[in-house]
Amino acid sequence: MPKTKTKKEVEFRYYAPDAKSVKLSGDFSNWDSQLLSAKKDKKGFWKLKLALTPGSYQYKFFVDGQWQNDPNCHSCVPNAFGSLNCKVDVK
Repeated sequence: MPKTKTKKEVEFRYYAPDAKSVKLSGDFSNWDSQLLSAKKDKKGFWKLKLALTPGSYQYKFFVDGQWQNDPNCHSCVPNAFGSLNCKVDVK
């Protein structure tokens, strides 16, 4: 029997105390900018947890209708639009 990959919970955070809406989008959501909504805490951080199987994932935040990179991500890769996507490695 093939071994199934165990999913790992990954938390994504974006600081935007004045934002009205923060969504998470990436290759794990087929880049649907409306699918994954983050929730804002009292300190202005928008948070969302996802259970992902091991691998590399590209992502961006969609903040009030504008694509934004994760300022805490230090691993970015070029995309087809001439900008960068953030990358997270799940082990």
